[in-house]
Amino acid sequence: MPNKGACKANECEREVIAKGYCRKHYRLWKAGEMPKTRYKTCTGENCRKKRFKGSLCEEHWTAAHGKSAAAEAAPAAASA
Repeated sequence: MPNKGACKANECEREVIAKGYCRKHYRLWKAGEMPKTRYKTCTGENCRKKRFKGSLCEEHWTAAHGKSAAAEAAPAAASA
């Protein structure tokens, strides 16, 4: 396997395996824990969860709107 270069994470010299990251940083990227995440993340303060609606994760969206996603989906399913 040819060397693809060094990991693009700060101060990491490990060999690249995918997306410009070494095995460790690629795993962190997939989990959404790297500065440039795999998914668009919630805009809530210090929140790195995947967006649910608008710019918020499910937890922050529920807190802002006072209802859960399950409660919102139930009337739609009942009318079908």
